[in-house]
Amino acid sequence: MSNIRSYEERLKGFDWSVSREVLGWTEGELLNIGHMCSDRICANGGADRTALIWEGFGGKKQTYTFDDLRVHSNAFAKLLQDQGLEPGDRICIFMDKIPSLYFSFLGILKMGGIAQPLFSAFGDESLEVRLDSAGTRAILTTQKHVKKVRKILDRLPELKHIIVVEGNEAKLKDGEVFFDVEAAPRVEEFDSFRAEPESPSVLHYTSGTTGQPKGAMHVHSSVWGQVLTASWVLDLRPDDIYWCTADPGWVTGTSYGIIGPWALGITQCVLDSGFTSKRWYEFIQDNRVTVWYSAPTAIRSLMRDGEDLVRAHDLSTLRHLASVGEPLNAEAVIWSEKAYGLPFHDTFWQTETGAMMIVNYPGMPIKPGSMGKPFPGIGAGLLDLETQEPVDEPGKVGLIAFRPGWPSMFRRYWKKPDIYRSKFAGAADDAMPDELRTDESLWYVSGDRASVDKDGYWWFVGRDDDVINTGGHLVGPFEIESALVEHEAIAEAAAIGKPDDVNMEVVKAVVTLNPGFEPSGDLELSIMNFIRKRLSPLAMPQEIEYVEKLPKTRSGKILRRYLRALEWGEEVGDLSTLEDD
Repeated sequence: MSNIRSYEERLKGFDWSVSREVLGWTEGELLNIGHMCSDRICANGGADRTALIWEGFGGKKQTYTFDDLRVHSNAFAKLLQDQGLEPGDRICIFMDKIPSLYFSFLGILKMGGIAQPLFSAFGDESLEVRLDSAGTRAILTTQKHVKKVRKILDRLPELKHIIVVEGNEAKLKDGEVFFDVEAAPRVEEFDSFRAEPESPSVLHYTSGTTGQPKGAMHVHSSVWGQVLTASWVLDLRPDDIYWCTADPGWVTGTSYGIIGPWALGITQCVLDSGFTSKRWYEFIQDNRVTVWYSAPTAIRSLMRDGEDLVRAHDLSTLRHLASVGEPLNAEAVIWSEKAYGLPFHDTFWQTETGAMMIVNYPGMPIKPGSMGKPFPGIGAGLLDLETQEPVDEPGKVGLIAFRPGWPSMFRRYWKKPDIYRSKFAGAADDAMPDELRTDESLWYVSGDRASVDKDGYWWFVGRDDDVINTGGHLVGPFEIESALVEHEAIAEAAAIGKPDDVNMEVVKAVVTLNPGFEPSGDLELSIMNFIRKRLSPLAMPQEIEYVEKLPKTRSGKILRRYLRALEWGEEVGDLSTLEDD
């Protein structure tokens, strides 16, 4: 049965309580995301339904039912409890997209811990910064990645437990615990933590212009926003085979790669074997995928490989396509309709919002290149770039902002109340996080710019800060710059986004060199590999420009916006604060 109703019909008398109706959830039931995505499905007759179809490198394939999901997540919950971990402890998941990632995520929530999923390609420095910030108590990882943890362990006094879930037990170090969930005894019963609506659930780290990454904290009641958008925007139905291509190290991979679909009892697929267009099409074809949620970067790569490859595969099971992470250009929407017979429906949201905010609603006419319209229940507006007063003139560019109060809104930045407060236009200097998230007279300011046309469709313009959006992942320039100046050759550095046809932006580094070093191909490779290993492949500069002097304000701050404007061929704006030559 279709979930699709007209956008106008959904708006009438909207109340978030409808998400409870979608799930058939009644007041007094256990509100714990881990329980709701596994035990609750089994209790309602879905134990034998397929929950996960997983494929890895070398053609490995495994299938799990919701009962498997229940038992394996119980096993992880019990393991953590037996290790002495308690509700509220931050527990990091640092592994590739293997089945244990998904089981352990639910298990952490079942025992009351705060899941801290991190992208497995992070280098040791990126990992250390995020573990130190969160005061992480335990980390779940694999033989492949544990060496990064060992390298930084002596600088993380709060990290007491290292649990290795895949690999060779004989190669573990003293104090490390090996746990193979599929070889472990079945754990049929586990009393899940009785979460309150405001109990912390997931801590996702996001990048900023200045300072280190910030931990956006979400709560168990976020499930209401994630379930409803998964049902209404992704149009997930009981017989669907759903594929979200995102890694759970990023918020899309948890909100819509775990929570939304599994709370609805939907079968989903995971492919953990890298990207090629041919491999992706085979995966859709072989698993008869019906709903596909992906990123514009991937879609542009598929476009580049052409329609002949599409026609070489049977993709006839696909019925609904959606995208997320960065603007989806009009050409990609038009191409997908031609290639697949279906348009991609772009969606806009962020780590901080926890769920979709502005969407191309199924059944609503698509304007290629537009983000669509606000989801019902979302109070969206544009604020003047200077005054932060509301803008209501069609076509005028403003800051994308939202009225607080939607269920999946982040509740705070971990131990950074001042930065959290700075995200709300009109907030009092002494306002506390709980006041900010419930004050509907304020605006949460997203950091992105857009315009709205006369028909109410939203059009993305760009970031309002220096954060780099590469392949749908936000990369903070400060973190890159801090790592760059640790390279022996570099005196000063600025990191900016450079236009890219596939990834939208890639990182470009503008650097000055220390005495005794000269630009060369070998030096460029050395710098690139240094950043890739320390931070991640996403943070690695794709181009390095050597300069005698970086542009700075009179107070000594590097003017990234000036460098970016030159790179993008834009107006450089007011340079009155630029230091004299």
